[in-house]
Amino acid sequence: MTIAPPPVVPPSTRFLRSGAPAAPLPEALAVRAARTAVAREASLTGFLAATDHNLGPFEIQAAHDGQELLRTATQRAAQARADATPPRCPVCGRPLSQCSRGHARTCLTRFGDITMARPRGYCKRCRKWRPPADPALGLEAPAGYSPAVQALVALAASKWPVAEASGVREQLAGGRLPPATLDREAKRQGQRAQRLRTQLDQPAAAEAKQLERVLQPYPPIIQLDAWNLRERDAWGQSASLRRRGQEPDRWHWVWTGTVFRLDHRGETAGGRPVIVQRGDVFTRQGLDALREQLHAEALRRGLGQAASVLVIGDGAVWIGRWADDRWPLAQQRLDFYPAVQHLVAVGRALWGEDKVQFKAWLKPLVRQLKNESAVKVIRPLEEALANLPVGPVAEAVAQEVACLREHQDRMDYRAARRAGEPLGRGPVEATCRQAQCRFKRPGQFWSQTGDEALLCLETFWRNDRWALLFPHPAFDPAKN
Repeated sequence: MTIAPPPVVPPSTRFLRSGAPAAPLPEALAVRAARTAVAREASLTGFLAATDHNLGPFEIQAAHDGQELLRTATQRAAQARADATPPRCPVCGRPLSQCSRGHARTCLTRFGDITMARPRGYCKRCRKWRPPADPALGLEAPAGYSPAVQALVALAASKWPVAEASGVREQLAGGRLPPATLDREAKRQGQRAQRLRTQLDQPAAAEAKQLERVLQPYPPIIQLDAWNLRERDAWGQSASLRRRGQEPDRWHWVWTGTVFRLDHRGETAGGRPVIVQRGDVFTRQGLDALREQLHAEALRRGLGQAASVLVIGDGAVWIGRWADDRWPLAQQRLDFYPAVQHLVAVGRALWGEDKVQFKAWLKPLVRQLKNESAVKVIRPLEEALANLPVGPVAEAVAQEVACLREHQDRMDYRAARRAGEPLGRGPVEATCRQAQCRFKRPGQFWSQTGDEALLCLETFWRNDRWALLFPHPAFDPAKN
């Protein structure tokens, strides 16, 4: 049996992802392309004549000249995809009945508004009218924005307040989107990100169980912290709540975690330590949500093949309980800075305003804590406490010594330095600070729905999973 060779395709033919050759340009689009080329030549002539102009005005003029051509090409592509979409329900896949064509829809793209006529039919299983072309084009029912605009809106709103994001988007892509509209679209994309996050986190544990059990020598390092943001809950009810003896509580915790591997740390050319790969988690949904999300993120960072886990916190009760519940065999460490703060509190109680004596007493203890053992530091504190008379000073010293004694097993900083492990939680503290710069600006109030949506968008961006939410930025025209 002889198999015929595949047909030879001319190199000039462009192909779509589906394998179908692109249709030739219609005459109207070709004429516009020619006009754009002429306009650019005229712009170049004007640019050369205007010796007081730099390249900036020419760039703006060139973008303006090509805008209509790009908008027309985008509209043509959208209409072609709408015409080629089979009349099937995009939700259940059943054939649609009572199909009709010509249903217009306008949407905003990065090149301007486009309008297409697409078919619509009735799904008997869903009992809804469905336009099958909309999901094929990446358009969702509530809003009329292309995927590129959706991604830009989501990213801008997660980085700036909506009023600033609206102006930034106008500068980058042209066309103004009102702040209220941008805010609504960003929240919608954030809620979509939350649903996708749930889908991604659920199979993480199952995938980790299927991995070959080869223990890696570098343990995942998990650092935990929390910070407050202000929400508009019980808004307008402050006076009535106070009359009932209840003080309004506007500030709520955002639980935060960072996970990375020890071998993913490096240095810049100037010697500054950096973390090359890391995962961050933010959530307003409580400690249970933090546990599940951070566990899934740790699995992606090699937890399933790790011989041990290191959890670093500031000594808060919730961190110890949370680590004992989630990873009972994990090694726990008290951040070196809070440990030093306990010593500082003891020194101030003992020496008061005598700074010379205070520093002379503190420095050797800090050095001993870092280079030797916690036991050698706690023992002289207990001896000093025993010689103090009963009173406020003794109570203050007793409280700090009790804290140090409680965390004694988490303060082996000498072993940590020998292993090259971090002594503190600088990465998670920096992460919290960066997030607070977005969420704690003057005059900002949030709702749990809104802040969780934007926090989720921020984690997708930080954890290099933005392409799972918006696949098109990963498209490389040079390779297609």
